[in-house]
Amino acid sequence: MPTTFHQIPRERPVTPLLDRADTPAGLRRLAESELEALANELRQYLLYSVGQTGGHFGAGLGVIELTIALHYIFDTPDDRLVWDVGHQAYPHKILTGRRERMSTLRQKDGLAAFPRRSESEYDTFGVGHSSTSIGAALGMAIAARLQGSPRKSVAVIGDGALTAGMAFEALNHASDVKANMLVVLNDNDMSISKNVGGLSTYLAKIISSRTYSSMREGSKKILSHLPGAWEIARKVEEHAKGMLVPGTLFEELGWNYVGPIDGHDLPTLLATLRNMRDLEGPQFLHVITKKGKGFAPAEADPIGYHAITKLEPLNAEAAPLSIPKRPSGPKYSSVFGQWLCDMAAADPRLVGITPAMKEGSDLVAFSERFPERYFDVAIAEQHAVTLAAGMACDGIKPVVAIYSTFLQRAYDQLIHDVAVQNLDVLFAIDRAGLVGEDGPTHAGSFDLSYLRCIPGMLIMTPSDENELRRMLTTGHLFNGPAAVRYPRGSGPNAPIETELLPLEIGKAVIRRQGQKTALLVFGVQLAEALKVGETLDATVVDMRFVKPLDEALLRELADSHELLVTIEENSIMGGAGSAVSEFLAAEGRIKPMLHLGLPDYYVEHAKPADMLAECGLDAAGIEASIRQRLALLEQNSR
Repeated sequence: MPTTFHQIPRERPVTPLLDRADTPAGLRRLAESELEALANELRQYLLYSVGQTGGHFGAGLGVIELTIALHYIFDTPDDRLVWDVGHQAYPHKILTGRRERMSTLRQKDGLAAFPRRSESEYDTFGVGHSSTSIGAALGMAIAARLQGSPRKSVAVIGDGALTAGMAFEALNHASDVKANMLVVLNDNDMSISKNVGGLSTYLAKIISSRTYSSMREGSKKILSHLPGAWEIARKVEEHAKGMLVPGTLFEELGWNYVGPIDGHDLPTLLATLRNMRDLEGPQFLHVITKKGKGFAPAEADPIGYHAITKLEPLNAEAAPLSIPKRPSGPKYSSVFGQWLCDMAAADPRLVGITPAMKEGSDLVAFSERFPERYFDVAIAEQHAVTLAAGMACDGIKPVVAIYSTFLQRAYDQLIHDVAVQNLDVLFAIDRAGLVGEDGPTHAGSFDLSYLRCIPGMLIMTPSDENELRRMLTTGHLFNGPAAVRYPRGSGPNAPIETELLPLEIGKAVIRRQGQKTALLVFGVQLAEALKVGETLDATVVDMRFVKPLDEALLRELADSHELLVTIEENSIMGGAGSAVSEFLAAEGRIKPMLHLGLPDYYVEHAKPADMLAECGLDAAGIEASIRQRLALLEQNSR
């Protein structure tokens, strides 16, 4: 049985078995009798490793035994192992030759937070978003069939990720093409099953065996010659299994369902996977695990220990008392959460919708105060948007709280179901811009670009906490679809008005009056731009609205300044700066422009400040780019 730990070790643990199993080939040289001890070593090393770097925590602890069993039974990397989302892939990284690089996890030029094809041949599919594993593994299974290869394909998906429609689309298609593949459902007590009993475990071993499979196929051939006999036998089998296991749904979709079994019972896992490995057709194994397994605090609080920050050294020196810390403002998500409660109290039509991001989007208080008006639709972004559209059709005022990178998954619904019908849906778009260590899969790099081309959208970019609150009110009162995008983390600690006051739509604000150069800021780079404005004596404008733009002010600035600089934490291509250029070109006002934003490549994971510096969006980078452009303009004017 797994050893339970109560503290995260600060010293690197002694791991003699793990030292021999730092690749799957080494793992497969161990005796099965050694694997439970290996699991304890791997669990202890994972605790130590994440304690050094921070990162996703509970999910990896829950799949220690499953990860060992999969790499032991399947011939990875030739056999394809696809992880869903990737929160749980740290044990996989440790066992696939990356143990000594785990100290670089989520750091600049270090290991990525999620599986990544360019990082290792064992990472067969790059992930970050949920519910892609079954479709990807199905594609690999079909490729193997077309190439005449015997290699296997395995998808590991959590019960939360199985709530997304695309997972069921892939399940349906796999049965239609009779793909030779295995889906492992990692059910970690979050939604699907009751506790596993001995009878269901015993039944799983029988159902997954070659003997049972051969008997079933032989019976099918014999009974198929008797009218109605095979159909009767099939229904008897189905009902017998349905009384003991929750697999009827998957059986109806055409999958051979096995389980549920204890995902921490290595002997049972190994026997079942070995039995299922060479079965023909779509195979579905249901395992029960415990998120945070083996670390008592994480077992007790799996949500709180989903991820942790790194441990500070015991001998770390305290910061000098003579240097006071600048007070940090509230998180933007907290400002949204408070506004949602306040507006809900003022407007009974308001409802809140989230695709399984209650904690991340700060909806906990709202869900407790207004439970009948709170809707968590699970990991189903497309459904979240269409649900909001349906509510808006009948007089409800839905607020969809969603991360920028996740809204990308519901783009058709945003256009077809909301915007085309001009429905009153407010999108509170969290995690806009660069998000740091999670890397490009989670960065909100494109929302201004993909939103502003949609007719009728109101799009706002707050520069501080109070602006966010006022923009949310503006969007809620707007007749039609509206979006407010705001970043991860805390604001500049601006005073927040308690009133629910809207802004004048399409009205920008000059924050500093200067000359020659005007900085047009869309969002939270305003603080950095103001520093540059002081240095260069430039005009600094808080643009506030990406759509509609403050056209009158743009005309005035174009006539009175020699250079216009747009600044945004969004892709330069198609972003807010492009909107300014398009407007001025349509007006026939040809003006020197400089667009600063996210470059045309994926910015790799690092500290947010380092990422912004790389993109030239800190004060130093903004100033350097402007000086370079001014020098070029002066040179060209000679």
